Amino acid sequence: MSRLTDCLRPGMRVFVPTLCIESAVFIDELRADPERARGVTFTGVQFPGIDRVDYLALHPEARQQAFFMTPGVRAGLAEGRAELLSLDYVGIARHLAEAPPPDLAVAHLTTPDAEGWCSPGLASDFMPLVWRRAKRRVAHLNPRMPRTQGSFRVHVSELDACVETDTPLNPFIETPAGEVERRIGQQVAQLVSDGDTLQFGIGSVPLALAGELGGHRKLRFHGGLVASGLRTLWESGALDRDAPVTTGVVLGDSAFHDFIAQLPVLRMADVTHTHDPARLAAIPRFIAINAAAEVDLFGQINGERVGGVIQAGSGGLPAFAQGALSSPGGRLLICLGATARKGSVSRIVPVLGERSLCTLPRHLADAVVTEHGVAQLRHLSLDARAEALIGIAAPEHRAALLDAWRTLRQSA
Repeated sequence: MSRLTDCLRPGMRVFVPTLCIESAVFIDELRADPERARGVTFTGVQFPGIDRVDYLALHPEARQQAFFMTPGVRAGLAEGRAELLSLDYVGIARHLAEAPPPDLAVAHLTTPDAEGWCSPGLASDFMPLVWRRAKRRVAHLNPRMPRTQGSFRVHVSELDACVETDTPLNPFIETPAGEVERRIGQQVAQLVSDGDTLQFGIGSVPLALAGELGGHRKLRFHGGLVASGLRTLWESGALDRDAPVTTGVVLGDSAFHDFIAQLPVLRMADVTHTHDPARLAAIPRFIAINAAAEVDLFGQINGERVGGVIQAGSGGLPAFAQGALSSPGGRLLICLGATARKGSVSRIVPVLGERSLCTLPRHLADAVVTEHGVAQLRHLSLDARAEALIGIAAPEHRAALLDAWRTLRQSA
């Protein structure tokens, strides 16, 4: 077999690498010979705004099983060629362990070391869960892929086929923090203490937060992914140099990839480790810092749907919420700008409506942070909770929120 796609046949189900480890070799082969994609169902945990490949565009008879909404998946749903599974990360991991094994798993790995072992490099989140279950296994071996340490590795003897090709890795460039994000970062930093274990994702708020935490010490990290904010924490001395940095995915540019390759405490792990609520609960002072699209006055959190359109999935939020709230001294910090559409729409809303989705129920609400302050909800009554949330809404929307709450309370 001279190509990664030589074994593809109609009716096959193929698990593909995603995020920063999309394989240019695999995709280029399919684009050069799109008939290889006829009747094939592609699956993998593609993330909106990061993954670039539209597998359904390769051939009109290609199919896709997805876990997050992307533009390609949205079009495929309308055409009847895609299916979207409503699962969080723990649910995805269980699905991959229990579903029929894929006919083919495609990996993007480092070149082998002297003993023939390849590292998964920048992503070890889901591939370890399907790799040894797959009926056939092929890999793109890339000299540019950084070698990282973790529990999952692949020996070249496991491969049914491989292609060694030097190709650039997908860069991920984060949007710089603006004034709103900086103010949110300042609020969150005041809730973090020396020695806490942090989890945060990507985006301008984590970037801003990392800059605000430079004066902290002995911080630790355990999460689903790391991006450039981690480097800021490391270089400022905020991170504990003796504690492992545990993650499943690395996102960044080539300079960050080089930094990660030299980071001695980095430990790559799959989702059953990074997102296990019981494991997270055993970490003292586990502080989960996550974003939301909307929060209502009951404390319900919408992290998936904006303006009636699904933009994401629940991802790791449910697991991190459960873990943080069960951790001794743990906290769940939900961050969002107070408004959208240039201030015309409040993201603190009276109650989640039919155009929203409830990603986290109200009993999991802990603290909500906007640029206007922090609403500490955990021990508050129904009315006190609403009052606290109205207090961190944009000032121009507070009167309307108060009126709406009074109306809601009449029927509560």
